[in-house]
This record gives sequence, C-alpha cells and structure tokens, in this order.
Amino acid sequence: MKSVSRRLFMAAAPTVVLPALLSSEQQSVAAVLRQIDGGPALGELYPTQDPGTVQNLVGAAHARLDEVTSVVTQRPTLAKAAWDWGFGDWESALGAASHMGRRDIAEVLIAHGARPNLFTFAMLGQVDVVRAICTANPGIQRTSGPHGITLLRHAIAGKEPAQDVVEYLTQLGGADESPVDLPLDEVAAKAYTGQYEPIGMPFTRLVISWSAKQNGLTFQRDARTPRALRHEGNHIFHPAGAPGVQIVFSVIEGTGLDLTIKDGDSTLVARRAN
Repeated sequence: MKSVSRRLFMAAAPTVVLPALLSSEQQSVAAVLRQIDGGPALGELYPTQDPGTVQNLVGAAHARLDEVTSVVTQRPTLAKAAWDWGFGDWESALGAASHMGRRDIAEVLIAHGARPNLFTFAMLGQVDVVRAICTANPGIQRTSGPHGITLLRHAIAGKEPAQDVVEYLTQLGGADESPVDLPLDEVAAKAYTGQYEPIGMPFTRLVISWSAKQNGLTFQRDARTPRALRHEGNHIFHPAGAPGVQIVFSVIEGTGLDLTIKDGDSTLVARRAN
C-alpha cells in the first residue's frame, strides 16, 4: 500500500467521529484512505482493523489460498486477524486453515506474522512440539478449537504428514472429546424453528432454522452467519464452539413459545414472533 501523507490522513480521520460535519470532498478523501490502490479497506474504525475485511479473510482462510495470499501480501498485519462467529466462538485465519488441513494457507499466514498454536502444530504434524505442550500442560489435549473441533480432528485434517500426531494423541487419550450432541431429526426440530423477538431489542430477529448440511438446528441473528446448535436434550441446546452457553426453549403443545439464552451471568429472553 502506498504511503499516505499527513494532510490526507488528517483530512480523512474526522470521518470516524463526525462524518456529518464533512464536505462531500472530504468524505471522498476519506474513502481514498479507506481503500487505496484496491487493497483491503481500512474502514471507519481505523486503526482498528475493519470487521468486514477480517471476517472475509477468516472465511477465505478455510479454502482460498490465492485470496489469502493477496490480502496478507498487501497488509501483513491482517495475518493475525480473528473473528467471533458468535457467543465467543473466536476463529483466527490460521485457526481456519488449521482445522481444514490447509498447510499451504497456514504457511502463508505464518510467513506474514500469524501466531501458530497447538492446533496448528497438530495439523502440521509437529509431533515433538505437540508432545512437549501436552506434557507440560496435562489435560490440554481436551481443549477444543474453533467451532468445538477437537485437537485430534486437527491432526487428522493434516493427513499423512500428521500421522505421528494422530497416533500420539490417540494413545494419550482425551483429544477427541466433544460436548454432548444428541440426535434430533427434522420432524422433532419443527417445534423450535421460527422467528423470535428478543425482549428489549426492537427490530431484531433471532431465527431458528433446520439445516440439512448441519443435520441440525441453526441460530441466526438477523442477516448474520447462522451458527450450528448442539442438542443437549430437554429442549436445551448450545451453540457450536460455545458449550458454556445454553439456549433453552419453552415448548407447549409441540411449539416453542420462547427461548432463553443463558450466557454466564447474562440472560436474554425472546418470544416467538407472530
């Protein structure tokens, strides 16, 4: 990215705080600052990284090598980007590449400053590193990664180069433990599907849908990315990657009338929309 003069920066900076006070010319200059030479947008929160850019990069890091390479080459600081998909299910770009077994994407991100962790080492097949971490921190192999994906599943995603890690973790035990997720068919799921209105949050909708891809229910706020729900029984679910959060449905005569989200000390109640 080309350097930005102090004059240009000062002209653009006020858009973050008082965009209504700027002339159309100043707003145009601000737009130039946000995205110069077609590079990743700086965004209205600059120097905090633009949320949309971060989310797109984390999404791309699951499979799109060329896109990831282009973005981090233009802005290496984005290689460390992480996104909360909901309920604290944080995923970094490197975390995405790690659970997808994309060694090529992981290597590009690391080369540009991404911080590898236990899950990355497992996928890359670095058995000595994995063994050392697990030995120094007994029980850490039970810690899950983004979306609740286990450490062993990261190693399996690494395929043949990570076979030694798979064998070590299998022998160690506990590296493939997942929270409860009871079977739920589409017919039974109809009791919960629909739109719910959170109390105290007008113009907001929580949508519970059946996903054939997930073979289960999903939770979605407005137009955001749907999150898979895991079934605990007794009308209780938790979001994938957030087993400490409970979504409890009140069901009468086969229909969910409301849902309650219990997230630590915080509680949100939503009523079924008419």
